[in-house]
Amino acid sequence: MSRPRIVIVGAGFAGYRTARTLARAARGRAEITLLNPTDYFLYLPLLPQVAAGILEPRRVTVSVAGTLPDVRLVLGEAGRIDLDGRTVHYTGPEGERGSLGYDRLVLAAGSVNKLLPIPGVAEHAHGFRGLPEALYLRDHVTRQVELASSDGEGPLCSARCTFVVVGAGYTGTEVAAQGQLFTDALVRAHPLRKGMRPRWLLLDVAGRVLPELDERLSGTADRVLRERGVDVRMGTSVKEATPDGVLLTDGEFVSTRTLVWCVGVRPDPLAESLGLPMERGRLLVEPTLQVPGRPEVFACGDAAAVPDLEKPGAYTPMTAQHAWRQGKVAGHNIAASLTGGELRPYRHKDMGFVVDLGGVKAAANPLGIPLSGLPAGAVTRGYHLAAMPGNRVRVAADWLLDAVLPRQAVQLGLVRSWSVPLDTASPELARVPDGRERRETDTASGGAGAPSAGGRKAVGGGGGDDTSRTITSPTPEPVRSESAKRNRQPAEPAEPAEPAEPAKPRQDAEPSRPQPAPTRSSPTRSAPQEGDR
Repeated sequence: MSRPRIVIVGAGFAGYRTARTLARAARGRAEITLLNPTDYFLYLPLLPQVAAGILEPRRVTVSVAGTLPDVRLVLGEAGRIDLDGRTVHYTGPEGERGSLGYDRLVLAAGSVNKLLPIPGVAEHAHGFRGLPEALYLRDHVTRQVELASSDGEGPLCSARCTFVVVGAGYTGTEVAAQGQLFTDALVRAHPLRKGMRPRWLLLDVAGRVLPELDERLSGTADRVLRERGVDVRMGTSVKEATPDGVLLTDGEFVSTRTLVWCVGVRPDPLAESLGLPMERGRLLVEPTLQVPGRPEVFACGDAAAVPDLEKPGAYTPMTAQHAWRQGKVAGHNIAASLTGGELRPYRHKDMGFVVDLGGVKAAANPLGIPLSGLPAGAVTRGYHLAAMPGNRVRVAADWLLDAVLPRQAVQLGLVRSWSVPLDTASPELARVPDGRERRETDTASGGAGAPSAGGRKAVGGGGGDDTSRTITSPTPEPVRSESAKRNRQPAEPAEPAEPAEPAKPRQDAEPSRPQPAPTRSSPTRSAPQEGDR
């Protein structure tokens, strides 16, 4: 008798937890396949520390093959899902196409950057949803400080040392907090930079920082940021973005070369392509996480609108703690559906929140007890170590080294600006030229062409802006957001020629970047969705 086939789309918080729960319950009696564009689970809560140079990128990634040995990993981006034929079609990393048949399907496609119809944002801002974006920001901030030190005093130096973060939720607050410490360290460590004054702005239309938390914790975060020198402006956002800066809604123009977009997330467009009942871009599911009318299909994480049994008539928010817990319930229910067991509904109980503000500062309320300062910092780091599925010793070692050694302030140049556009359906993958464009470039420079990696649709897990800062059972995980169309990007010229008269050049050290091709999610059509911070 053949084993039942279970396909899980996405290896984020929801998908990874589902696979782990199923592998333990099935014990080899089912064929479990995890479809994801990357071979790792990303622990998103520590991503700001990667951008700030505290942790190395591999520290926040957990190998799927290494931690889920009984789960078959298929690298690829999900495209079309044939519900009647019970088949998932995908594109592999080298352009090959394939399909996976299933008896049970788990949709954990996660979320992508939320775009708003603000002129210039899609062209000049960068999100913070994956490793490529964090690595780019780390290099970009380092480069701006280095260029500013060579420019000397003046408007250009000031613009390079000004960094604007939009969105005062968990991600934006932590990026601004860690970023201020990082740039201060870059200036302090170099005697020729002592006159430079890095400036971080944190903007949000909300009335206070971290509006999801109670006012006491929000006030703690606000106070730490302001004492550190972050310019916190609530009730203010970006009206227009240009190559030279941003125009704020209060009429002020801020000269800057850095705009980080952390306003929230929206469900992965893969869910909409199925033609099933939706709730603000998310698949409607029953409390057991089954899709109505499709008992063989389960959905969890940011892709699913799960009824909140604690608040009748509402749906659980798009947060990592819900995605992580829903993954466990989904794994149990799928196993039960194969053996005739009882399916359990999804219920939750918040155990608290943790927000890392850099250094020894944090805000936390474990079990409802509000903490700040060193105790909150200890609880926050202890929680992250307990929650990670792996790499605990390596993360702790990096924290120890950061406490006693200066950070390595170098830019590696591995991720270019054009390869991490804000308007992308696959933030976990850096954009690359497709095969045709790569061959044209190689021919022009006398080389042999070879197709490059690329996929049609990235698939992911769950977890909104809070990215598992909420205290839950140990072992949260990363989010994997994706979409259904491959973004095409022109190849970088072998020897880019400088335009004769560039209009308002940004004077970056980066080479001219090709304009990103439009993706499936246009910022001008993007309506606000759940997950906004």
